[in-house]
Amino acid sequence: MAKQVVDGLVGVLNAAWKIGAGVSVAGLLAAQTLYVVEPGHSALIFDRFQGVKEEEYNAGIHFKVPFVQYPVMFDVRTQPRILRTETGTKDMQMVGLAVRVLYEPERTKLSKIYQNIGLEYADQVLPSIGNEVMKAVVAEYEAHELVTLREKVAKTIVSRLRTRAKNYNIRLRDISITQLQFSPEYTAAVERKQVAQQLTERQRFLVEKAREEKRATIIRVEGETEAARLITEAMKTSPEFLELRKIEAAKEIAETLARSR
Repeated sequence: MAKQVVDGLVGVLNAAWKIGAGVSVAGLLAAQTLYVVEPGHSALIFDRFQGVKEEEYNAGIHFKVPFVQYPVMFDVRTQPRILRTETGTKDMQMVGLAVRVLYEPERTKLSKIYQNIGLEYADQVLPSIGNEVMKAVVAEYEAHELVTLREKVAKTIVSRLRTRAKNYNIRLRDISITQLQFSPEYTAAVERKQVAQQLTERQRFLVEKAREEKRATIIRVEGETEAARLITEAMKTSPEFLELRKIEAAKEIAETLARSR
């Protein structure tokens, strides 16, 4: 009786082992046959015999040949990056420049990007071309022009960066200058120049004011001289005018005496 019970338990365990082994094998085969591409990613297939295939696989569940093919995951989301450099202007002034870019890989060129650069394409390419473009553009302008012609400088940097990135199958969605910083020595020199210009403008204003006052004084003196001349001529040619002046003078004297009382 006991032997029968033992034999039964052994049979059950053997059946369970077979089922478990079958499930494990099925799970292993599924893991080696299926793969998942997360949203915001695309996959390439690397084949041991054919290399990297051109076809791109978007988000979802996909099949592959077990032990022969392996998925290569690409992050295809638009991502930000800050590119910085320190370089000299046309007039040999040091400038610190920072540019913010939004980049993503060209979706139809993932195979070329992977084969020529690798998954870390942004780290390999963007700092290099950013430094190259910014140094070249800044060297074309004098320091003060980077401020007065900032919009033109920005457009030049944007155009050249997009062209260079396109050569590596990278798309730049947005580019903007986030920092433009001059050396402390140049900043201090600019401030001194601004103060000197303000003083010069004030001196120019004072000189112009003095000229206007002098001109007004000359006009007033000339007017008084002309009035005196006309009065003199009137006194010579018109006795009535002289009599009128005497009456006005007497009136003024009488008013003065009246007020003094």
